[in-house]
Amino acid sequence: MTETPSHHHATADAYDAVAVLYAELVRNELDTQPLDRALLAAFAELAQANDGGPVAELGCGPGRVTAHLRNLGLDVFGIDLSPAMIDLAREAYPDLRFEVGSMDALSLADGSLNGIVSWYSVIHTPPQDVPSYFDEFRRVLTPGGHLLLAFFESGDDPVTEFDHKVVTAYRWPIDNLARTAAKAGFTEVGRMLREPREGERFRQGRLLMRRGS
Repeated sequence: MTETPSHHHATADAYDAVAVLYAELVRNELDTQPLDRALLAAFAELAQANDGGPVAELGCGPGRVTAHLRNLGLDVFGIDLSPAMIDLAREAYPDLRFEVGSMDALSLADGSLNGIVSWYSVIHTPPQDVPSYFDEFRRVLTPGGHLLLAFFESGDDPVTEFDHKVVTAYRWPIDNLARTAAKAGFTEVGRMLREPREGERFRQGRLLMRRGS
């Protein structure tokens, strides 16, 4: 049996401890983020144009992005390491499917997903492990399926560890993260950089990519 990486336990335990507070803080976050809503809408349109198959939000937390994607017409479910987050998601959105699981070892068949959204979820992965996550994303995506990543961007700096309020996280240069995804077989469709708003420390990055054949 493969041993669970230690950072999985640390991340799950940290989010379990703050699950209720976190869910309340992010509950209506998308209401004030028109750029993010536009990008999620573009992702949904692309996913529907491909074949309309199932989409997963990996690292779904309390489920608000999963629910937003459902409202955009997608057949979507959520997966998260934190059992407490999954409990909150199921309570808030009882009509949606949520499961405890890890992004790097998904209990999904090859090519079974039409799309993946990873909304600030790979940020807690040690940089040396991120390529294996992209390999797993590629495995479960159908050819032509899309991947949308949201993350903290580091500009001209290298990948940088920072004191995230919940648990250790990393900021990535957007070009670096795009190259890492490309090595796993993804083609970039588009990107977005958003400057920090009041109360935010860092620039925010978004990458939209497509799995090759």
